[in-house]
Amino acid sequence: MSRHELYAHRYPLLPLKNVVIFPRNIVTLLVGRPRSIQAVEEALSGNHRLVVTAHRDADAEDPTPDDLYSIGSLVDLVSVERQPSNAIQVVLEGKARVRISQFDTIRPYFTIAAEELREPKNDSPDMRALMLHVQELASRYNDAREKMAPEILDMVQRANDPGHLADLLATQIVSETSRRQHFLEQVDPIKRLEEIAVHLAEDLNVAELESRIQDRVREQVEKQQREFYLTQQLKAIHDELAGEGGNELDIFRQKIRACSMPAEVEEKMLREVGRLERMPSVSAEATVVRTYLDVMLALPWSAQSVDRLDIDEAEALLNEEHYGLEQVKDRILDFLAVRKLRTENGMNDRGASQILCLSGPPGVGKTSLGRSIAESMGRKFVRVSLGGVRDEAEIRGHRRTYIGAMPGRIINAMRQAESTNPVILLDEIDKLSADFRGDPAAALLEVLDPEQNAQFTDHFIDTPFDLSKVLFITTANYMQQVPRPLRDRMEVIEISGYTEDEKIEIGKRYLLPRQVEAHGLKMENVDLPRSSWSFLVRGYTREAGVRELEREIAAICRKIAREVVRGRHSDQSISAARIEEYLGPRHFQVEHELGDSQVGVAIGLGTTEIGGELIPVEVATMPGKGSLIITGRAGDVMQESAQAALSYARSRSEQLSIPLNFREVLDLHIHLPEGATPKDGPSAGITMATALISALMRRPVRNDTAMTGEITLLGRVLPIGGVKDKALAAHRHGIHRLILPEENRREVVRIPENVRKDMEFIFVESMDQVISAAILFEADREITPSRRDEPRIEPDRPSYPATQIPASGPIISDL
Repeated sequence: MSRHELYAHRYPLLPLKNVVIFPRNIVTLLVGRPRSIQAVEEALSGNHRLVVTAHRDADAEDPTPDDLYSIGSLVDLVSVERQPSNAIQVVLEGKARVRISQFDTIRPYFTIAAEELREPKNDSPDMRALMLHVQELASRYNDAREKMAPEILDMVQRANDPGHLADLLATQIVSETSRRQHFLEQVDPIKRLEEIAVHLAEDLNVAELESRIQDRVREQVEKQQREFYLTQQLKAIHDELAGEGGNELDIFRQKIRACSMPAEVEEKMLREVGRLERMPSVSAEATVVRTYLDVMLALPWSAQSVDRLDIDEAEALLNEEHYGLEQVKDRILDFLAVRKLRTENGMNDRGASQILCLSGPPGVGKTSLGRSIAESMGRKFVRVSLGGVRDEAEIRGHRRTYIGAMPGRIINAMRQAESTNPVILLDEIDKLSADFRGDPAAALLEVLDPEQNAQFTDHFIDTPFDLSKVLFITTANYMQQVPRPLRDRMEVIEISGYTEDEKIEIGKRYLLPRQVEAHGLKMENVDLPRSSWSFLVRGYTREAGVRELEREIAAICRKIAREVVRGRHSDQSISAARIEEYLGPRHFQVEHELGDSQVGVAIGLGTTEIGGELIPVEVATMPGKGSLIITGRAGDVMQESAQAALSYARSRSEQLSIPLNFREVLDLHIHLPEGATPKDGPSAGITMATALISALMRRPVRNDTAMTGEITLLGRVLPIGGVKDKALAAHRHGIHRLILPEENRREVVRIPENVRKDMEFIFVESMDQVISAAILFEADREITPSRRDEPRIEPDRPSYPATQIPASGPIISDL
């Protein structure tokens, strides 16, 4: 049991940079980080108390528990003032030392359990003598340095508590964060006072040394040569310090000359060193200049890695780490070939680099592919996440006039790479947003323009930096969300979803071995035959990528690990039945569940951020006066497509044997299931037209057929985009007939061969061809059980009698 009394309580935690608060010390701070603001708000809503502790590393922007000191201070919120910049100015008063015993990171800010550290009481004569000695040293120190205000000196002389005296002097004479933290962690007031006494004595010796230096310099110069005198004084001080680790300013100058910077940058850096030389070492501006010099010296001005230009070796590496993705691999090999030729011909690389954008649904390997590209080229790899970035300063950096200014993410990536020609992956570029602080997408225009990025200027470094040798690779799920000027600067490579065969191969080669190793198993413990792989992919995943597949494989490995531990596992092949035992009932049916061919139900196709998807369209007719209702969160373009489809049906009513007066006696309701999901675009035009005509003709639409295409008023079928994604979606759902516009015929070659062999493609130029291919006209065809008792419309019927109006019941889709 410690001799200190410990009391544990829970408080919100406020991490501080370069600030240590002692008990009875009042400090004013500006809180700007969102997590810190939330911690202050939590304290305000409670007992106005929180715990503060300092960073071990001031450069850590998002500290973890390991980045923070375990000894801090319990403080009271004396006052809070909200600033126009959304920051909060707080006045804190230290109350006691605490030890942080537990971190809780569930909330956006840290919540900690803190134990208050009590100081031992000591009123011995030795303690009183030590206090008198320290007070005398403090008085002599103030006479020599004149750093303490009169009221502070008066508090020092009147102090009667040794702990208070030690803490008060520590706040006044100790400037280094690590030393202040050391005094905070020293609970024993006697030891603190002894160390304060040593510190004061050493500083008094330095002051006497400075006095001797001033006297020596004063003898060498005349009074009117003040500027020369100041220079000599600084030189003498630096000479005295040289024996204790060298001259910091000379070290800066040596590093600047060794960095091979451009001449104008080197000259500017040397000027900054000269400014630092004339500043007080503990001033805030001197700290900013030191940070600036450190950042500039950490940048790779000349260092670069040697490209691996062996095309065959690079191709073998790409094929080893990624299955498929042939288009991307070909583009990288093309880049390496051009790079090799330019190197052999002695040509400059500036402006030759291309910006690649890998666009595709989540889970198809875009980010990991960027890392493989860097490895195949022998370059350093740095990933920069742009998801949720909404401040331009995150890209360009902050100007040095602001407190806590830092360079932007691009310059930080170059510091991390330590090379002028790394591969920088700008991840999730479509997730950028903008607010009153600027548009980061606009700031990226210069970064991603090969004609401009040789002179990229970050606001913090305030000097051009060459990015022309960097290979930038960006990733996006949905290119429509990328601003057009930014999109224009990139070469977009579409990465579509994987087919079933590709997923199985990826699972065998990469996912299963990785999960087997992660769960401590052996490969012979998890033997999945081809039939089980197919059952797993079809029954438990329906995605463009393979993330869900990896999660299901991990679930199987966990079940097998438990069996192995209990000694109940056999290394026999895992059948589909065992998979269902491990994972529960199938999430999806192997074939789509749209039921029988139905009147007024057609299957369309669309593209989303995660690949292609089915869009069933349902149409119901009911007695009314000709109104058209569209539900299911259809966008403006889709609603206009519905109007065009209805107009086409009316214009062709006689040829299609639709009663001429249906608009006078029927209301039409078009519904797109999954109503919570927004839908838009013109590609559902022929689907809505087919469903409308089916409902009006009372003829069912084939349930094994999906379609996509834009419709005009004259019934022409126009081309659409995303053919590959849509075809893969239809194939995943077990649909084997696909109606496409004739002008999209050339794009079918991009669809994987095994999918093409499995599907029948029907190319059309007009709605007449769509109706012929999609609607069933057999007179004896049974529609659905829910429609057997409804009145049927004969093809030669000219109009509806007012007393006999057909109405279709609700259509229920199992999709």
